[in-house]
Amino acid sequence: MNPQDLVTRGLTPEMAVLLTSMLPIIELRGALPLAINVFHISWPKAFLIAYIGNMIPAPFILWLLRPMVNLLSKIEIFKRFFNWLFERTRKKSNKMIEKYEEIGLMAFVAIPLPGTGAWTGALIAFLFGLDFKKSLLVIAIGVFIAGVIVSSLCLLGWIGAVVAGAGFILLAAFGFWKL
Repeated sequence: MNPQDLVTRGLTPEMAVLLTSMLPIIELRGALPLAINVFHISWPKAFLIAYIGNMIPAPFILWLLRPMVNLLSKIEIFKRFFNWLFERTRKKSNKMIEKYEEIGLMAFVAIPLPGTGAWTGALIAFLFGLDFKKSLLVIAIGVFIAGVIVSSLCLLGWIGAVVAGAGFILLAAFGFWKL
């Protein structure tokens, strides 16, 4: 089922965008192009809907993950899994997040690529034991920055795609990815 199917089944385009922006991986990065380019929602309204939708899951992930892990860790197989997951994550951690903590988390969430949004940011904040309030704030700022980038690219069309490609090439050339 795609978002357009949701509209044909009675949901408004705005509600389809809100629900799409709440999905992991797709998040705001997929909801904004849907809103602006498919449903032709004005960009300020599209930005607000996608931003709110993307931020809804973040506090719940940050708030509920610790009790869920603690509860499930009472079962041996889950305990081993979580120990493996946390150890592996810390070994293969993103150096930017490890070095800069909240600022690194914000930069990670702000990069408008699949897998770098609020869901992943909240999971990373939990795995690194970052403070709830600070994590939520920097995730919100990162999602806002990603929204500005994605909205700009949606409004620029092909020019936006060229600008994005050039930007990623410049970031790679200046060693941003090696932080």
